[in-house]
Amino acid sequence: MSTLAHTMMTAARPTDSGLAGPGELDRYPYPESPGGDRVGPPAWEGSDTELGRVGRRAAGSRGRGLHGQLVQQLGQMIVSGDLGADRPLVPEEIGQRFEVSRTVVRESLRVLEAKGLVSARPNVGTRVRPVSDWNLLDPDIIEWRAFGPQRDDQRRELCELRWTIEPLAARLAAGHGREDIQQRLGDMVEIMGHSLAQGDGITFSRADAEFHTLLIQLAGNRMLEHLSGIVSAALQVSGGPVTGCERPHETSLAHHARIVDALAAGDAHAAESAMRQLLTVHPEVERVVPAPREH
Repeated sequence: MSTLAHTMMTAARPTDSGLAGPGELDRYPYPESPGGDRVGPPAWEGSDTELGRVGRRAAGSRGRGLHGQLVQQLGQMIVSGDLGADRPLVPEEIGQRFEVSRTVVRESLRVLEAKGLVSARPNVGTRVRPVSDWNLLDPDIIEWRAFGPQRDDQRRELCELRWTIEPLAARLAAGHGREDIQQRLGDMVEIMGHSLAQGDGITFSRADAEFHTLLIQLAGNRMLEHLSGIVSAALQVSGGPVTGCERPHETSLAHHARIVDALAAGDAHAAESAMRQLLTVHPEVERVVPAPREH
């Protein structure tokens, strides 16, 4: 195993700070006095009084700070339907409920707007947008859907999307003689094999996600590469050792190894076939897509 591969598996994944740029905070009006007029009913009317404290404890484990915690809590509430479409979000009420500063509230709303979850307009205020406006390919929204009421639909849709992306990526990758990336793919398979033997599902899932990201990169198609984050999210949404559409076991490991061998041989058909076999390892996928036909 190369030093690079080992480092990639143990390094923490970087996070986006999501901080607002100059002048952006003023887009979310925040009355200086609590007596200001409000648009619509109170945004938190009828909600659980413990939501704020519980949300902060749960999100705190992610290590994203107050800003990231609030983004996650509000995002989960919107995606789950607790905050429905066109629901007004009053910044000062959010600040009071979650005990955070107006700056944290404004930055969090800016991030949620970038994801298509809310909109802020003059004389209207900040409101929740309908699901048709959400960026459903955003990794955070994928994760929130995977843990909410839509979890079954999210899992199915991700598996269907992978079925359309990854076999093609494997076929294209076989035509590119990038020995450096092929070596890293081999490293990932080695790490997965070692992790499987040790019962280390976390390391297995990290190597698995890196394998699929590298494969899409090797395909040499920038539009496909742009979708690599979706594949990574699909492999990680379960939040535990069992990830994505396949479980860590010998069969899936063997299919990963077959893909590496096919790429080394420049055999596009074999690479595509091995990827299709890999994506049908899990019983849930077999109900979504037909088994591959051998030509």
